[in-house]
Amino acid sequence: MSGQSITDRIAAAQHSMTGSAISKAVCKATTHEVSGPKKKHLDYLIHCTNEMNVNIPQLADTLFERTANSSWVVVFKALITTHHLMMYGNERFIQYLASRNTLFNLNNFLDKGALQGYDMSTFIRRYSRYLNEKAMSYRLVAVDFTKMKRGIDGVMRTMNTEKLIKTLPIIQNQLDALLDFQANPNELTNGVINSAFMLLFKDSIRLFAAYNEGVINLLEKYFDMKKNQCKDALDIYKKFLYRMTKLSEFLKVAEQVGIDQGDIPDLSQAPSSLLEALEQHLASLEGKKTKELNADTRASTLSSAVSSLSSTGMSFSRMDEKEKQQALEEEQARLQALKVTHLILSNHRSSRNFSFLLMHLLLIFNNLTFFFPRVNNLLHSASTFSFCRCSMCLCEIFTVIYFQCIYSYECASSPGFDALGDLLKPTIPTHTAPPPPPQMAIHPGGKLLANDLDSSLANLVGKMQWSQPGEKKLTGGQNWQNKTMSTTQWTKQCTAVDRSSSKTC
Repeated sequence: MSGQSITDRIAAAQHSMTGSAISKAVCKATTHEVSGPKKKHLDYLIHCTNEMNVNIPQLADTLFERTANSSWVVVFKALITTHHLMMYGNERFIQYLASRNTLFNLNNFLDKGALQGYDMSTFIRRYSRYLNEKAMSYRLVAVDFTKMKRGIDGVMRTMNTEKLIKTLPIIQNQLDALLDFQANPNELTNGVINSAFMLLFKDSIRLFAAYNEGVINLLEKYFDMKKNQCKDALDIYKKFLYRMTKLSEFLKVAEQVGIDQGDIPDLSQAPSSLLEALEQHLASLEGKKTKELNADTRASTLSSAVSSLSSTGMSFSRMDEKEKQQALEEEQARLQALKVTHLILSNHRSSRNFSFLLMHLLLIFNNLTFFFPRVNNLLHSASTFSFCRCSMCLCEIFTVIYFQCIYSYECASSPGFDALGDLLKPTIPTHTAPPPPPQMAIHPGGKLLANDLDSSLANLVGKMQWSQPGEKKLTGGQNWQNKTMSTTQWTKQCTAVDRSSSKTC
């Protein structure tokens, strides 16, 4: 399936008629076309989340309604649009998602009618679980781990021990849901799943960066913790090593599908001696007889581990810097375009006024674009502020209209032309006698009264044939004249019958 379906066009037209721009943008972003949502629709929805007069629940509910579609393409693109808004939209959007009791209930989704329905339905179920877990994480800690401040003075590096032990398992659950997507390079075969994989790739980098900084903070405080805290911290660190291995496999898939190698971070694991030192310290706290390392050896092991994990964290920041640079370049391009437009407007003010006049004329006669398709194409050509271009477009528009009207008139006046066929054609009786010549109503004073209503009505009655052939005429013959009144006040007065002239009132 390629391009927008008829259902997509009808739905967009319905939203246009109802005046719901948000619903139309959601419909446009989640069409049946097997490609990722278009950037212009996503940018518009992001802009809507930043507007205070936009109803965020309505926007989210519209996306949820699209996930109830039977097509895997529409459902997948609705999830991608939701994920994009969670990443780049206003925080009000993810706050509302976190406040809902249920989000995406797609555990049993299956599209049996499409060619790739079975394969893509599996990834839809996994993707929806990750988005649910992402919203749940925000509900628990009131922060998005992919957007939090990082660095030495970041949120995870400055968190206290008790809160850190409670927060790191939440990051682990979200990362597990992300890595469970498990897409192979051979399965990334269309633009829809590629768009989802790209968003998951960006989330994995930022999420693991926060996870990495939390573990660094945990290791720095490990030898000062209590026994129960050390036990939980050791379990968290072992799970961290396992998830680092799974993330490296995920990044290999990203490299194979064409993601720039410069965007993929280098994962440097801590030395294995660190794990031994952590286990020995916990055993000593539990009263077990073990060979505990001295303070110098333990400090050097911890320092090397923190250094390797910090270098990994530095590599995670490259993607964010690249995105910032890309956003800056796009902003500079927009600024340059605005400067060029301002220069053209200032140098060609008359052409600008002419173009505005042209646009207003075409908006007034908007129906012309329906009858004359060529005018609709010229409308786009006239959008430039060049005086010569607008003049040529205006001349061509009226030329098209003129010749189209002439052609339509000639076709309509030709003997063989029948615009409506036999549809609702009235039956007109035939007359043998030619119609009488038209007469103008004459005032008794001998002057034409063109603006007199009575005279106009009398003239109209005189042109109409009220009698059938052979019917007796109740007029006064050839010398009968129509008497008109000088005013429009009608009365019921009646004069006597003039028997000699056979005139009645």
